[in-house]
Amino acid sequence: MQTIEIIGAVIGLLYLYLEYNANKWLWPVGVLMPIVYVWIFFQSKFYADMGINVYYFFASIYGWVRWTKHKSEGAGLPIRHTPRRYIIPILTIGTALFAAIAFILIRFTDSPVPYGDSFTTALSILGMWLLAHKYVEQWWFWFFVNIISCGLYVWKGLYPTSILFAIYSVISVFGYLKWKRMMSSETTAERQIG
Repeated sequence: MQTIEIIGAVIGLLYLYLEYNANKWLWPVGVLMPIVYVWIFFQSKFYADMGINVYYFFASIYGWVRWTKHKSEGAGLPIRHTPRRYIIPILTIGTALFAAIAFILIRFTDSPVPYGDSFTTALSILGMWLLAHKYVEQWWFWFFVNIISCGLYVWKGLYPTSILFAIYSVISVFGYLKWKRMMSSETTAERQIG
């Protein structure tokens, strides 16, 4: 499994580079990466992570459409803050997702880490939705997903994947800061045009 895991990690680094730069080409790479990781996580009995990669596949198609939707107007979807009215629904949905996924993993699988797998999966679903809408706070979700996942993957012996997620954790902080600067630049440019 080591070779396919290394391939997945390399694809994941390319994806992260493109995400960090808010480049729309992250989405086609985001279609490819889950195909590799479904197999890796199935073999490792990380069933929720396997399932989230099926979600990532379709979410990447959605994100690509969403980010290029404004192309005819001369600009892509702008980076922005998550509206405050979304905070309570996001927390509620996240809690419900965690509970439902944990129930399924405990009841129907032999997952060795049902709560950790459920938590990171619930946050990943929300993080991907925030990313598709280009909300800067998506980086916070990814930081927590990545740091917790890194520990889980070390525990399970998925070393190339754990290294990838350690890198993801660090880049999540820098990605947030970069997107904040990009958002500020976009706002300044809009004011100068208007």
